[in-house]
Amino acid sequence: MPLKLHNTLSGQLETFEPLTPGRVTFYACGPTVYDHAHVGHARASVAFDILVRHLQRAGLTVDYVRNYTDVDDKIIKRAAETGRNWRDLAQIHIDSFNEDMVALKCLIPTHTPRATEYIEKMIEDIANIVARNLAYETSGDVYFDVQAFQGYGRLSHRELEEQEAGARVAVNKRKKSPGDFALWKAAKPGEPSWPSPWGPGRPGWHIECSTMSFNLLGPEFDIHGGGQDLIFPHHENELAQSAALGRPLARFWTHNGFVRLNNEKMSKSLGNFFTVKEILKKFDGETLRFFLVSKHYRGPLDFSDEALAEAEKALERIYRALAAAEEILDKSDLIFKMDLAQAYLDKFNEALDDDLNIARALGVVFNTVRALNKASASGNSADTAAYYAALKIMGEELALWQREPGEFFSSLGTRDGNKLSSEVIEELITVRAAARTAKNWTEADRLRNELMAKGVILEDKAGTTTWKYSA
Repeated sequence: MPLKLHNTLSGQLETFEPLTPGRVTFYACGPTVYDHAHVGHARASVAFDILVRHLQRAGLTVDYVRNYTDVDDKIIKRAAETGRNWRDLAQIHIDSFNEDMVALKCLIPTHTPRATEYIEKMIEDIANIVARNLAYETSGDVYFDVQAFQGYGRLSHRELEEQEAGARVAVNKRKKSPGDFALWKAAKPGEPSWPSPWGPGRPGWHIECSTMSFNLLGPEFDIHGGGQDLIFPHHENELAQSAALGRPLARFWTHNGFVRLNNEKMSKSLGNFFTVKEILKKFDGETLRFFLVSKHYRGPLDFSDEALAEAEKALERIYRALAAAEEILDKSDLIFKMDLAQAYLDKFNEALDDDLNIARALGVVFNTVRALNKASASGNSADTAAYYAALKIMGEELALWQREPGEFFSSLGTRDGNKLSSEVIEELITVRAAARTAKNWTEADRLRNELMAKGVILEDKAGTTTWKYSA
């Protein structure tokens, strides 16, 4: 079936077809890099990573852009608080964000522009909007005039009188209307600035993405993504200023739901957030990724240690099925019944084609796990190979369960210095036995060494393996 995506602009589920056959152009709003990424940022990145992977699986080339806002009020304020140079602060958190994306197995975008790389282009765009009488200058600031622009509010579906100020700072009394938003901000003493026709300053937040997307993807592109909190004012303002320049911007607007803590949106402004790095001290990146994809991308996701533990248990169930299958399979020569595998893969792909319906897709995954366990238990190698292959292909698209089972199990139970549980140790011994049977001595030795490093001593004797903790 064709891919259908919910389009925020229309409020409808629409069939997706790229502007250019075979090529998808996709812009996702990236982080403002004044602090480490939190789980809300991770959810957006993983949701759009799934979309990119699904498009690629369909044979499409994806030109994927994710930006960094590397100059901003928050960055300047944090730099002043910490005594760091604002550029150094931004670079530290760009590097931190990229580390988190690696841990979450997110693809590297085609382009990762920084706002400061495009300031001259932004000045050109702002000057053109002013020339069209859709923006005005006052004391070195430049504001977009929302009342002079027809159609403002069509993305967020708000009437103009409902609008609030679009800037990230308090309303400026010099504005013509409270809803007018900053295209250019006059520099305050000690702030970073660039020369412009209106005096030294820096661009407003919203113009960044309009300019960068135009220069990297053209005046019209296929998909624009971001969190639901960006619909208004950020994306509404992007759409207005791009339209003011005669650029249609995106055909599809996709927005992921919030991560919630105690039924409240997780955000830095509310102070109720956990960084990705904090979570990775308790759970590994694959577990966090599974948790983040466990609900539909447009709905809310409730964060808790219990929910992460459930995600880990679900992964453990999948890896146990793969480990059991590998005991009777020669993975170097997988010959399987294509019809069996394809039936499950078709259902999986149909679910993702339905606006990335992850609940249905994971239902297919666990149906495949049950079929795989049944085939493995019966010793039917042909059926086992089919279900094993299907499960691995599904995991490849989700960037999940691609490790050796032994590697996954050895990652469990060691958080905060805790010992491995007896159940995990026994599972690792079973996986190691399968490796020894297949004469995969490298993997068998790796597992022994992994256990030894965690204080578990193995003894092979008379065809059996026993274990004990080291003193």
